[in-house]
Amino acid sequence: MNTIKSLQWPLILGLGALALVRPLVSIVEYQLDVSDSPAVPIIITLVISAVWIVVVGLSKTAHPVLTLLFTGLAYAVFSIILSGILSPILTGELQGPLAMPIAIIPVLLTNAIWGLAAGGMALLLQRVRGARSRDAVKSR
Repeated sequence: MNTIKSLQWPLILGLGALALVRPLVSIVEYQLDVSDSPAVPIIITLVISAVWIVVVGLSKTAHPVLTLLFTGLAYAVFSIILSGILSPILTGELQGPLAMPIAIIPVLLTNAIWGLAAGGMALLLQRVRGARSRDAVKSR
């Protein structure tokens, strides 16, 4: 439990909020009646992932894997809330995970996996740099 308390929560919440760029781009495109290439959400996700990995991997973040796991979960919660607020305003009805609560679990799991994958890469970047995170020490 001390590990969770020792995480850098402002960093986690900030990186999670940064990922809201992805749904916000979709919302703007919807409002402008612009259709994008299917590659656009993938590219945005890759850029967000790279930012997460670089920010955490180049820092002295003690628990990069846990940090980005919780970042992915924070993004999931933020996006669920954003969907719940904006979908009735934009479409006139509640849509997204809050409209179908069973969808909340897959959203959380998908984004937790995203965070875990990014966290693993951030840990690898820290190791390549010679930095010692607490995650690396525990795995020995």
